[in-house]
Amino acid sequence: MKKVLITGANGFLGSNLTRELYRMGYDIKIMVRPAADLKGIADIPCEVFFGHIDSMEHVLEAMKGCDIVIHAACITEQWGVSFAEYEKINFTATQHITAACLAHQVKQFIYVSTANTIGPGDKQHPGNELNGFTLFNANSGYINSKYLAQQYVLEQVAAKQLPGIVVNPTFMIGPNDVKPSSGKLILYGLKHRLLFYPPGGKNFVHIKDVCRGIINAIEKGKTGDCYLLAGQNLSYGEFFRLLKKVSGKRQLLIPIPKFLLKFAGMIGSLPGISGKLNYSTAYMLCLDNYYSGKKSERELQLHYTPVENAISGAFTWFKENNYI
Repeated sequence: MKKVLITGANGFLGSNLTRELYRMGYDIKIMVRPAADLKGIADIPCEVFFGHIDSMEHVLEAMKGCDIVIHAACITEQWGVSFAEYEKINFTATQHITAACLAHQVKQFIYVSTANTIGPGDKQHPGNELNGFTLFNANSGYINSKYLAQQYVLEQVAAKQLPGIVVNPTFMIGPNDVKPSSGKLILYGLKHRLLFYPPGGKNFVHIKDVCRGIINAIEKGKTGDCYLLAGQNLSYGEFFRLLKKVSGKRQLLIPIPKFLLKFAGMIGSLPGISGKLNYSTAYMLCLDNYYSGKKSERELQLHYTPVENAISGAFTWFKENNYI
């Protein structure tokens, strides 16, 4: 099997992807920070390279002998991070990695972007790969830096024949969320008898489907193309009702009015106020953030798992590992 380098292999997606690639027989090398917690992949035999993705020297060294590179590492936090930090890790590091791919003449490069670099839609007309970038108003350092990085990758494909493919996952749900990351939404939903939920919604996708989408992109993807890895569109109310059904918890679900959530976000964005709600997060929580995975179904031959199964798998894993 070909040798594949994975950045961010200790994250939620990276650890599940590393596990799936190992199961399929790939020769795996991972690049992680020296202080990274490897608990989620401790049982997977692979070569470990400790280094920093914002160091060109480290990236060049890590990539030696690799045929395929999957770049999944990034900063995803939505608050408490300066744009300079987003830029360094999400954009500049991607520049280093694409340059190293060209220098080492790798056979394939898969860049893991985010669905929000593509304009979302409503449930009747969900966003697809033909949509342009529309979320400037969100003022999100995460989204903006990922958009810049995605555009850079596509530019390198056109200008320097980088063998690059972009995948755009939506909100990933499933087991093995060690940190946890997206699983925070599930843990929030399980810890409150009175559950206040925002007015918007988003597309949810099983983590295993995203891993399969990346692997199928290696085998079937077209260089220079973007692929939304998008499962099921649900409002937050619908999502938490599914979680309530899976968990069997007795809860009262209470919607938060849009104006109240945005006002709280504006307060949270004032200088000197630190918290987990700012205007950017409030804006996104009020948004109909819906997408279609039809292209990946058609071209990558994906078959998406019902979100209820993803919620059930995540709930069971969190329970078995004493998170709840």
